[in-house]
Amino acid sequence: MTVLDTHALNRATLARQYLLDRRDTSVRDVVAHLCGMQAQEPQEPFTGLWSRLRAFDPHELDAALSGRELVRTHLMRRTVHLVTAEDALAWRARHDTMLRQRVTATYRRELAGVDPDEVAAAGLAVMADERPRTMAELVRSLEDRWPAPPRRVLGELLVAALIPMVQLPPRGLWRTAAGVRNLPLATWLGRDIAPLPCDESDPVGQQLVRRYLAAYGPATTADIRSWCGLAGLPTAVKAIREELVTFRDEHGRELLDLPDAPRPHPDTPAPVRFLPAFDNAILGYKNRSRIIDDAHLGLSVAGQRAVLVDGRVAATWTQNNERLDITPLRPLSAPEYEAIHFEAQALAVFHHAGTQRVHIAIDIG
Repeated sequence: MTVLDTHALNRATLARQYLLDRRDTSVRDVVAHLCGMQAQEPQEPFTGLWSRLRAFDPHELDAALSGRELVRTHLMRRTVHLVTAEDALAWRARHDTMLRQRVTATYRRELAGVDPDEVAAAGLAVMADERPRTMAELVRSLEDRWPAPPRRVLGELLVAALIPMVQLPPRGLWRTAAGVRNLPLATWLGRDIAPLPCDESDPVGQQLVRRYLAAYGPATTADIRSWCGLAGLPTAVKAIREELVTFRDEHGRELLDLPDAPRPHPDTPAPVRFLPAFDNAILGYKNRSRIIDDAHLGLSVAGQRAVLVDGRVAATWTQNNERLDITPLRPLSAPEYEAIHFEAQALAVFHHAGTQRVHIAIDIG
């Protein structure tokens, strides 16, 4: 069985994530290909799309959100994701059990004695008037019936687990600061969530595995589970295994992949890319060594933004108004510095039109 080393896996990830070459395609198509983009920080997807698309216009994302082609909703790993309307409707029921379990496990003591089904029914009854509500407004409508749980806990149970909700625009629009107003997914889209098929082969899980491999593969089953948070995918993997090709990584772990998916030569040049907080390319795996060193794993979980140099996380970055600061995680050569500076200038202008000042804290090796 062919062994793919870390460098080969790195280049495959960059290619699947559209980080080797920017694409000429629509925002919707990129979000669909990536199986969604983590988006609890509302402005972060704009940087992720800028790094993946040529001539990205942020107002295209605004239009897709306002036009209900894309939605912001709790999905993979109980995290707010930017996903297509079609994927939200198709995948939500498959994620319901995981979402419930994660919230109830986190707040086991606070939710003792609370029947989630009763809370869900009461919450849906309140939202039946189709009026958007903040989490606090929804909780106020129910707290007389469930006075014991802290308001925040009851709110998370309702909004992140029990009721499939959309975070409505202007939340998530370009350069817009807006609070969260929720509306049921089916109400916002005018379409019902697809029920889970009565099929033991898990067809929805099969689609998730195929789509994941197209955007993240080659990958282990542990990587797939880590990405989506779903524990029950072995049946889906088994059902499509004959469609897949397999490899091994340097530690002997089995890697699954689609036969025709891109696997560039390990020596393929990789340009500098700026990633937003919580980017898919880092968080989409259980084993993230293909793109980030073990010593820096905590950076991505903590929400720090990363700079890829030769395909790996080599620096972090922040931007405050007209100042963009870059902090290397290792010594950088003069050519690497120049490449970072060039990309940083373009990003600074994208974030703040007219920016002329880019400050880079640098250590040239």
